[in-house]
Amino acid sequence: MLAGGYIAARIDWRMAFIAVGLAGMLVGPLVRLIVRDRPKPAPMARKPAFATVARSLAGKPSFWLLSFGAASGSMIGYGLAFWLPSLMRRSFGLDLIATSHFLAGLLLIGGVGGIVAGGWLADRLGARDRAWFGYVPAIAYLASIPLFAGGIHGGDVRIAFALFLLPQALSYAWLGPVLSAVQHLVAPPERATAAALFLLINNLIGLGGGIYALGALSDALTPLYGSDALRHAMLAGLGLYAVAALLVGLAGLHLRRDWVEPLTAPE
Repeated sequence: MLAGGYIAARIDWRMAFIAVGLAGMLVGPLVRLIVRDRPKPAPMARKPAFATVARSLAGKPSFWLLSFGAASGSMIGYGLAFWLPSLMRRSFGLDLIATSHFLAGLLLIGGVGGIVAGGWLADRLGARDRAWFGYVPAIAYLASIPLFAGGIHGGDVRIAFALFLLPQALSYAWLGPVLSAVQHLVAPPERATAAALFLLINNLIGLGGGIYALGALSDALTPLYGSDALRHAMLAGLGLYAVAALLVGLAGLHLRRDWVEPLTAPE
């Protein structure tokens, strides 16, 4: 984000995207070398069919609650991520490079910290009660709402950064618990299909609708609030985090029954 801001400001915004893509290609081999999977499960007689996995997930309320809960959170999450640079420039007066500093700090500190903390906490609490894989993201979603509202409504950029930092972490805390829970709704050979179906729902609703919905709401509020319409659209959109909290919290109740423990192969 930081390097992309410099490149976009001094060279060209298209080159910024190319640079970020090249950086991802360099990181990919490191992930392949460092990340290790758990021991392989006991082999199945044959590969499960897509329709079989889909029917199994369709009968589990936790899958639908997790999917639509995460999609609701992703709608406002993607919307904030996309429109926050515009807010920082319109309402806080930052230039492109200062905006990249602001967002890079939020994503590096808040984003990484939130993902790690959410996964760690869900693993510890979920070892005793699987429902915590839903409760942890639900609590994080709810706690992020007033903090995001304070940052969006603030007038000083330094105070806004402090107020944005914690909810940025909280809004990313769902990733570890929810993705892990989805993987444990089916047997290990079926996990790729389960993940694909979950991501299909999440991205169609979250990525497909969030950015446009927030922009459309901002346009609708412009006659009332002028250049501050985006700020008010973001504040209204935070209600989606409450919806997300309700859905993933309810999913936690069903995870106790829907959870599938893998059978490992004998050594």
